[in-house]
Amino acid sequence: MLKILGRTSSINVRKVLWLCAELDIPYEHEVWGDENKSLHSPEFLALNPNAMIPVIIEDDFVMWESNAILRYLATSYGGEWLYPENPRARAPIDQWTDWQATELNTSWRYAFMSLVRNSPAHQDERLLAAACKGWNHTMGILNQQLEKTGRYVAGRNFTLADIPVGLAVNRWFETPLEHADLPAVRTYYERLTEREGYTTWGRNGTP
Repeated sequence: MLKILGRTSSINVRKVLWLCAELDIPYEHEVWGDENKSLHSPEFLALNPNAMIPVIIEDDFVMWESNAILRYLATSYGGEWLYPENPRARAPIDQWTDWQATELNTSWRYAFMSLVRNSPAHQDERLLAAACKGWNHTMGILNQQLEKTGRYVAGRNFTLADIPVGLAVNRWFETPLEHADLPAVRTYYERLTEREGYTTWGRNGTP
């Protein structure tokens, strides 16, 4: 059986848990990253030398890096409706999945660490203002894309890309900053909330 290692406060762990809900994948969840099971322990570092979650284990197969895990699970557990084999159908899904991991994640990092994590190293008012502005700008790019598609980030249908992007949208709304007026993002947020997996692992009060 699939085993998922990590804590559910992690946005990257919740990506994997949401996908398991969409595909009805049975799994065991083992909490790592709290005071009892350190990510820097020799046991965990043997699984992922980056000391990051999630990690999945299937028999003797070990994998880390959340978006790569999503692709693996989708192709292994009948998820072609989320991640099709056709290269041109798959390309925009990969594009927006990778955009979430690079551009979007980079834009929110300082503001999130300051406003949600209350990190002492992220309390410079000038840098925080710039980070909030940058985060809103990047979310504006998402808003433009959603205006084009009319429904989901990679097109008219829900796909694998909506899992990382949807969780990032929840993080934006749950972080106490001045949010730009982005109607398509708000509509997208409400549309995703119709999915049980999103209400469980996305829009559940955890940023």
